[in-house]
Amino acid sequence: MPNQQSFKCRVLRAVGTRATADTDFLATEEPLEIRLSWIEAGKRRQQTIAITMRSPGHDEELAVGFLAGEGIITCSNEIQSVEGNNNTSNTGSEANLVTVNLVDGVRPNIERLERHFYTSSSCGVCGKTSVNALGMAGAETLQAVELQISAATVYTLPIRLKEQQEIFQSTGGLHAAALYSPFNGQFIVREDVGRHNAVDKLVGHQLLGGNSGDHSSVLVLSGRASFELVQKAIMAHLPIIAAVSAPSSLAVKLAVGYGVTLLGFVRGERFNVYSHPHRIVFEGLCQETT
Repeated sequence: MPNQQSFKCRVLRAVGTRATADTDFLATEEPLEIRLSWIEAGKRRQQTIAITMRSPGHDEELAVGFLAGEGIITCSNEIQSVEGNNNTSNTGSEANLVTVNLVDGVRPNIERLERHFYTSSSCGVCGKTSVNALGMAGAETLQAVELQISAATVYTLPIRLKEQQEIFQSTGGLHAAALYSPFNGQFIVREDVGRHNAVDKLVGHQLLGGNSGDHSSVLVLSGRASFELVQKAIMAHLPIIAAVSAPSSLAVKLAVGYGVTLLGFVRGERFNVYSHPHRIVFEGLCQETT
C-alpha cells in the first residue's frame, strides 16, 4: 500500500528438511517522481528531474536533498514550496510525486535539467564518476572546517544508528544514514532501500529546516562509503563521514581533495581514518604514526 514502509506477506519458511507456513515483513519499494517548477518569461514551467526507487516516507526531504546534491538548488531561500504526498489516502501516481517550486527569480540550469536523472534504488546517481563534475556543480573544499569529534564518540555512532533503524528491525532490507551534531547531541536517522536516498533525505531535512551549510554535523552510513555518497556530503557541507563498511578508492581520493575526514570500518572499538585525521581527537588513546 502507498506510503507504508513495510508490508506483511505469507511465506513458506524452510529449516533443514521441514517447511512451515509463516509471515514475513518486506521493505516497501516504490518509484518517486521528482519534479522541479520555476518561473520563466512570466510563466511557471515544470519538468521531471528524476524517477528514483525509494522507500515511501520523507519524500519531500528526498526530493530537496537530491536537487541539492546535484547542485540544482543551493539553499532553502531558493525554495518557494514543496508539494508532497504525505496524505495516506493518496493512491497510484499521486502518492509517488513531489514537486519542488522555486521562488520567482531563481532559474535552474536547463542543461543540467535536460539530462533527466533516472536512478535506481541500488546505485543512485551512477555514471557520474568524474571528480570534475563535482567542481562544476559548485562544490567547495571543506579543508578549513574546524569541526572535531572524539574517537570514543565515533565508536558509539553505529550503535545509535542501529538502535534507531525502526523499519530495518522488522524487514532487514533497508539502508540507513544519520546526521550527528557534536554540539547538541542531535541524532537524526533516515532509512531507505537506496543508500543514496537515505542521505538525500537527511540533506533535505537540513535544507527544509534552514540548517544547511553550517558544517556542524557528522554523516553516519550503515554501509560502505562510495564516491557518490562522499559527493553528496561535500555538497551538503558535511566535513566528517563515518561508515560502517569500506570506502572505495575514488571516495578516498575525493575526500582527500575536498578536505573531508573519511572514516571506514567503524565497528566495535576500531575504525580506519582515510583522510584528514586532524578532526578526530584520541582522548586517552595511544595514536601511533609511521
